[in-house]
Amino acid sequence: MKDTCNWDMRSDTMTKPTQEMLQAMVQAPVGDDASGEDPTVRALEERVAQLCGKPAALFCASSTMSNQLAIRTHLRDPPESLVCHLQSHIFQYESGGASLHSQAQMIPVKPNEGVNLTRGDIEKVFVSDPYGGHKAPTHLVVLENTFSGVVMPFEDMREIKEFAREKRVAVHLDGARLWNASVAAGVEIRQYADCVDSLNLCLSKSMGCPVGAMLVGSTEFIEKARHFRKVFGGGWRQAGVLAAAGLFAIDRIWPTMADTHRRTKRLADGLVALGFELALPVHTNMVLVRSPKAVINTQQALIDALRPRGVVLGNFYEGSLRIVLHHQINDRCIDIVLEEAQKIANGSEMNVVNG
Repeated sequence: MKDTCNWDMRSDTMTKPTQEMLQAMVQAPVGDDASGEDPTVRALEERVAQLCGKPAALFCASSTMSNQLAIRTHLRDPPESLVCHLQSHIFQYESGGASLHSQAQMIPVKPNEGVNLTRGDIEKVFVSDPYGGHKAPTHLVVLENTFSGVVMPFEDMREIKEFAREKRVAVHLDGARLWNASVAAGVEIRQYADCVDSLNLCLSKSMGCPVGAMLVGSTEFIEKARHFRKVFGGGWRQAGVLAAAGLFAIDRIWPTMADTHRRTKRLADGLVALGFELALPVHTNMVLVRSPKAVINTQQALIDALRPRGVVLGNFYEGSLRIVLHHQINDRCIDIVLEEAQKIANGSEMNVVNG
């Protein structure tokens, strides 16, 4: 019988609100958040701040807004520079916002080894001295955890924190998927947050919300970021209907993340057993699949085979097919992907590899 489900694994942003989440949104008490009077927004901000062990949090429309507010709030004395990963979201996918909004030079760094930045990577490019006005001194380090689904080692974050303290500069964490990192590594959110001055947590990636992200930091930092949020056009009124989704996600969806990671590992192991190659280690909810070297475009063959069965793939990252799981992907979906991958492995294309 033809499968009629509609599983979308192009990204964990492809989730849709569940009926229970929608009900929570409808029932949420609301007020004017621009005046600080929305009780549900306040409850979400207080809840996330407490999770992070920080004094305050700010509900934002997106992770891009949250990250850009953080950069703008940290960097107030141009010309300045920030150090980030070469493939980081803030450098590759935020429309050059740091240059536009904060007049900041971004110094992108490719890790010397592995996937994530280390203290050594940052030290090599860090600008301590403006050299008579020829350079923009580095006043901010931006980290990302997870990065393409790979968890940043906690000790690396601690070492970078120590370096930043020595240099008296701030550290911001783009923790859009820090929820995943915390579950996978068994490290509490507040432990990660203790390594940085500010952090972003997304509510629409992996958490299943239709919109939203949280910026977390000190009271003074969040007060200034709230002012900049208004400048950016991010002030809103009865936002409690959206904040309610965030509270629901923390209570009901975040606890299911370990199951999502289990399914991701099962999918990755199954694809490897069939001859596919992985571009990166699988730590959380992402599998980056490469075609075997002697095979032409088995990635596209898999995309085409799965579409009629209701499974949607299609995002490529540096030549690899990126498969992203979330709470609305179940075991049956993984069965279907592996069934179609098996057919491809048994076909003429994979036989080139298998002899």
